[in-house]
Amino acid sequence: MRIDADAALHAFVEGRRTALFHSAYLLCGDRHEAEDLVQSTLVKVVLGGRRYGRLDNIEAYARKTLVNTYIAARRRFWRREQSYGEMPDRASHAPDTDTGLAVRAALARLTARQRAVLVLRYWEDMSVEATAELLGMRENTVKSHTARGLAALRAEMVEEFV
Repeated sequence: MRIDADAALHAFVEGRRTALFHSAYLLCGDRHEAEDLVQSTLVKVVLGGRRYGRLDNIEAYARKTLVNTYIAARRRFWRREQSYGEMPDRASHAPDTDTGLAVRAALARLTARQRAVLVLRYWEDMSVEATAELLGMRENTVKSHTARGLAALRAEMVEEFV
């Protein structure tokens, strides 16, 4: 029985490796990272198949493992670092602190709901639906707060820099 399970896992790995790679590449956008992701996923699938004995839907288990492994890797601190082959010739541009201060001051003058909607929509990159659910508002209310808040920010920024 163990030989049949191992043979099924081996057949799955051989038959689905390319399809998993395509999905991994779409997730990562990098060939080498996608190869690493598929390798990690397949190791987890094989170990999971041996641990649990028989997986009812090995394809679904593999896809879920692929996505969960990708998300977990994105949370790691070292993923936020970027390595460079060569050191840049000059330092990066200094941040524009005046603009940052002006935007934060303009945000502070908005109503609390407008500020919350703008931060969630544009800083946290949440959808209208997710923002509405999180704040307990209707989607149309989120849209109107977004429009009014952006209009107020634009007006203040024009006054600040003109």
